[in-house]
Amino acid sequence: MTDRGGVPRRGRDRRAGVVRPAPGRDRFGGDAPDVAVVGGGIAGLAAATGLAERGVGVTLYEREQGLGGRLAGWPVTLADGSTATMSRGFHAFFRQYYNLRGLLRRADPGLRMLSGLPDYPLRHGGGRELYDSFARVPRTPPWSALGFVALSPTFGLRDLARMDPRAALPLLDVRVPRVYEELDRVSAEDFLSGIRFPEAARHLAFEVFSRSFFSDPGELSAAELVLMFHIYFLGSSEGLLFDVPDEPFPAALWEPLGSYLAGLGVGLRTGTAVDEVAPAPGGGLTVTANKQPRRYDAVVLALDSGGLRQVVAESAQLCDERWRARIGRLRGAPPFLVSRLWLDRPVTADRPGFLGTSGFGGLDNVSVLDRWEGEAARWAAGTGGSVVELHAYAVAPGTDRAAQQRLLVEQLNRVYPETRSARIVDALHEWRSDCPLFQVGGYGDRPTVRTPDPDVVVAGDLVRTDLPVALMERAATTGFLAANALLERWGVRGQTLWTVPDRGRSAGLRALARLARRAP
Repeated sequence: MTDRGGVPRRGRDRRAGVVRPAPGRDRFGGDAPDVAVVGGGIAGLAAATGLAERGVGVTLYEREQGLGGRLAGWPVTLADGSTATMSRGFHAFFRQYYNLRGLLRRADPGLRMLSGLPDYPLRHGGGRELYDSFARVPRTPPWSALGFVALSPTFGLRDLARMDPRAALPLLDVRVPRVYEELDRVSAEDFLSGIRFPEAARHLAFEVFSRSFFSDPGELSAAELVLMFHIYFLGSSEGLLFDVPDEPFPAALWEPLGSYLAGLGVGLRTGTAVDEVAPAPGGGLTVTANKQPRRYDAVVLALDSGGLRQVVAESAQLCDERWRARIGRLRGAPPFLVSRLWLDRPVTADRPGFLGTSGFGGLDNVSVLDRWEGEAARWAAGTGGSVVELHAYAVAPGTDRAAQQRLLVEQLNRVYPETRSARIVDALHEWRSDCPLFQVGGYGDRPTVRTPDPDVVVAGDLVRTDLPVALMERAATTGFLAANALLERWGVRGQTLWTVPDRGRSAGLRALARLARRAP
């Protein structure tokens, strides 16, 4: 099935859900409203796309010099004199990301900038080497779960028999927002303990997921974890394998999409931070950036949680006091570290492009970038070396940063012993703390797309929505939803969206889950 411009939205899952916009005319024919989109990450780019394609005048403000938000990149010069692109690190573009992939197709209809990795291996560091792999696991539930158990060295039928089936039933009938009503006040750690997963499988199959939210399982809402398990494993037949950009983010994704938006007339004001948003006399809103005010008919706030708090704190008349107080209570996830190493020799040829890890002193994953990123591959080919990236999520605040950076390299040497003899040509370390924290009991404070002021909408991965989406896909989806909310008011039809199925795939298993809920 296709949407506007013949852009396909759905993948292989015939049960994927479709979210149709309110009816209306195709686009503006005469005078169109002017909209400010504040934030040039995935959510802001999706909102700008949805509006500009329908004739709305759009100005996009981004405080950094380039587009992409938390997936931006910037040039660096290495110690050997060569140039490279640094970023905040690896991101997986799962095949369930229908709306994000639809956004990227605007600039590359065939998604030629994405390449599939052959496996998503996971390794646990406790005792003997244990690896889980998803390369041979069937993609369609329930065979995906049964196949994982059959093939996994960390999770066998004996472990399955020890589990508490009643505690696990919420995994089989996930619906939004009900999952938040049932599990938002439970931590991911307590939920997993109640299921009685074997320790190694718990670390690999769940903690890896929870830490991709940049959160410790003890702080993360179980509702987010369960929803994520539905999206990637039990609710979708797209599988757990994913794609990655074949060049750094700017060249592969954002420069082409920025050119597409510029061709639609979008004003791209990079390097421009918004200071304040205020109601304008006579209607609309005034956006002040670099002390220069400008009036717009509507505003999309597509910022990370810290940026949103800051703009709202400086916008004393925006929406209402209760809404501003809720935004002020938003919390950020703990700091995380991305260490990228340029080594003077290659890692062993059979090392995967990406490896999820647990039990390695805070090391959460290892990427061998020259396996799949063109820029890194060219450097490796020219020097005989390799480019390796290490992630540590949810680092405890106050951690000695230099010590943590050394620890990651030491853990790399454990995971890939051949790196012990490698000389580090250069190393760059990125410390960030700007991801949202989906803390236990925090769902009610998270903003929705719509606000008390119909001229103000919010988008981003922190936004709560009644659709089964998460991470980058939540950012793209809420960006399009924000555009749709404004277009609906103006009588213009917005973007059709796709999601994974909004409930468990098996009617029998859903019935069991319902019976368990009713039982005393």
